[in-house]
Amino acid sequence: MKKKNGLGKAIVWGAAAAAAGVAAKKAYDNSKKKQEEKVDNVSDQVMENRSYEGKNAYFVGGGLGSMAGAAYLIRDCKFPAEQITIYEGMHILGGSNDGIGTPEGGFVCRGGRMLNEETYENFWELFGSIPSLNNPDRSVTEEILNFDHAHPTHAKARLVDKDGNILDVRSMGFTQEERMALLKLMNTPEDKLDDMTIEQWFADMPHFFTTNFWYMWQTTFAFQKWSSLFEFRRYMRRMILEFSRIETLEGVTRTPLNQYDSVIKPLETYLRDKGVNFIENCTVTDIDFADGDGITAKTLHLDDNGEEKTVEIQAGDICIMTNACMTDSATLGDLHTPAPEPELKPISGELWSKVTMKKPGLGNPEPFFGDVHETNWESFTVTSRGNKLLKMIEDLTGNVPGSGALMTFKDSNWLMSIVIAAQPHFINQPMDETIFWGYGLYTDHVGDYVKKPMKDCTGEEMLTELLHHLHMEDHIDEIMADVVNVIPCMMPYVDAQFQPRKMTDRPNVVPEGSTNFAMISQFVEIPDDMVFTEEYSVRAARIAVYTLMDVDKTICPVTPYVKDPKVLLKAVQTAYR
Repeated sequence: MKKKNGLGKAIVWGAAAAAAGVAAKKAYDNSKKKQEEKVDNVSDQVMENRSYEGKNAYFVGGGLGSMAGAAYLIRDCKFPAEQITIYEGMHILGGSNDGIGTPEGGFVCRGGRMLNEETYENFWELFGSIPSLNNPDRSVTEEILNFDHAHPTHAKARLVDKDGNILDVRSMGFTQEERMALLKLMNTPEDKLDDMTIEQWFADMPHFFTTNFWYMWQTTFAFQKWSSLFEFRRYMRRMILEFSRIETLEGVTRTPLNQYDSVIKPLETYLRDKGVNFIENCTVTDIDFADGDGITAKTLHLDDNGEEKTVEIQAGDICIMTNACMTDSATLGDLHTPAPEPELKPISGELWSKVTMKKPGLGNPEPFFGDVHETNWESFTVTSRGNKLLKMIEDLTGNVPGSGALMTFKDSNWLMSIVIAAQPHFINQPMDETIFWGYGLYTDHVGDYVKKPMKDCTGEEMLTELLHHLHMEDHIDEIMADVVNVIPCMMPYVDAQFQPRKMTDRPNVVPEGSTNFAMISQFVEIPDDMVFTEEYSVRAARIAVYTLMDVDKTICPVTPYVKDPKVLLKAVQTAYR
């Protein structure tokens, strides 16, 4: 009887919350959309008549955000591409969207960035105007969505126990108290949640962290118990569609290849063809601002291949800075070598620290980069000759490569998970090689079978640990004989954007008082949206460019699925399964 009362309350709440959103959604689909199209057309005409003679745009960092910003300048501002410069400290572009390697040395993805068809509004809009490398008559958006629709995700083995059994995870496993705590959290204003962690919210409910829901949600998005309650709440609201299908991850949209080959390369090609200047192996070490109360960037200090240089920012120029990067200071190992302990401090975070000392309102990097123990996890990429291991995993899970999703070994001391993408996963991957990726959240913990902390393990030891969890220990020698390489990757700050924080710790994309300066990354504040996503980088870039350039065009809003009655009803039903 108690359960029914709780369900009744939840349904009443869902219906009440949904009622407010129905009219708004209907209005958006009808009159507002037409009005936005009219405004956009007028804005295009205004931009065509603007003069940019002698004006330049400078981007600090060569990740997705900066590249998206350059594309918006060209496409929507009619800004001359040859007057845009992107500085990148590494020899390769793409930031955290990476994928590199050779058939002889093996391949590596530091991580896998999920896409989502329903909630990546600005991402799909932007890449709808970027030509595919394989078929220039088709956009990157079309290419990705066509591939994904032909290879739909439906994971059949989301959680595996220590005995190798695939668990039935249709039920989230909540108690009534836990359901009500989640409901209360989703309706608690963010200004009440400063510095709080997920663990604090569920302090009296330790059972919550043993539920099927927590294991799946935690490993899908890389949350920890000590992660920010802000971000957990935003994910619950923004990804409420995914909540109802978390046991299969049907909402995951897969790219044809890794994100570097499928997303970054076509965008880079588009920008280079237009004439954008890319300066690689060049780190922006400091930024000077004009005196006074406002925020006006005036000088960039560069370390250009070891040579110190300065760039003066003139009137009419703009400067857009990546204020931090989650894959900063990452290190790589190999089959016989652990990933080294990172020696560098976060380069982008250091620059952010410097500028915050010069002007107020630029945020506070300390909460994000203050505890490597809490912000690190480690991935590993396995390259093998032939498909023996992938075929064995397919037989176990019932998923052909590319049709499954994250498979988590819930009893693993490292909390290890793997993902097997459709093959090939790299543009230069031979047909007789196969690749998959995995990661562990608890790198300080000693393995269940390899009695070492994950962070101290070689690639061979990580694969050995995995094969024991798969209960394939009788096949270790034959599987190892086919291995080309297993590359561990230690990322000390990969979870930094999830650290507990105050609302003021993340700066606005365009800080108050700025005349020519903006910040873009997973460490800026965008109301209602969630970090650790491609959409966040693209949305931040669009906000920065449109604001600094005074563009009167529509930025795709966050779709209010949390107010959709059908979505809410499914979420309630899922919570009570």
